[in-house]
Amino acid sequence: MRDYELVFIVHPELDENALKDVIQKVETWITESNGVIVKVDIWGKRRLAYIIRKQKEGQYVFIKAQIDPKACVLIERNLRMLEPVMRFLLTNVEA
Repeated sequence: MRDYELVFIVHPELDENALKDVIQKVETWITESNGVIVKVDIWGKRRLAYIIRKQKEGQYVFIKAQIDPKACVLIERNLRMLEPVMRFLLTNVEA
């Protein structure tokens, strides 16, 4: 298990319940792959540096977790397929 940080940007027009559902899906993917979620932080709606999918804003979510490196491929694939997620970045945190 290694420490990872995941930041993803969700479509700005999602309501609070839909955003929580997206976060819950991502948390489920992490825990089903025997990962441990350390911290979930919703940064809220922020202006994007450049336009993504005709949107100028996005809702940012930060998750810090301990994940098996082999499971990262599956998590990234699932994030690509999740429609409300506009961008994501999963990085390994060196201690």
